[in-house]
Amino acid sequence: MTKETAEFVIYIINELANLYNKSTSAIYCTLESTGCIKDYLVPFYDVLHTLSSESVAEDVIKYLETRGTSI
Repeated sequence: MTKETAEFVIYIINELANLYNKSTSAIYCTLESTGCIKDYLVPFYDVLHTLSSESVAEDVIKYLETRGTSI
């Protein structure tokens, strides 16, 4: 993972934590346990970082829903 990708993942974790009033560690655990970080955010960084944080947050929520979980 590049520095830019890591910064993007951290940014999205913080955005989701603020949006859902959860701790960053809780958001990280959810994203990590569902594979969202390694299977979605990192591989698709090139496209995702061009979108608004709201769009990425919506995509992450949909990703989690398809895996039977939520934030």
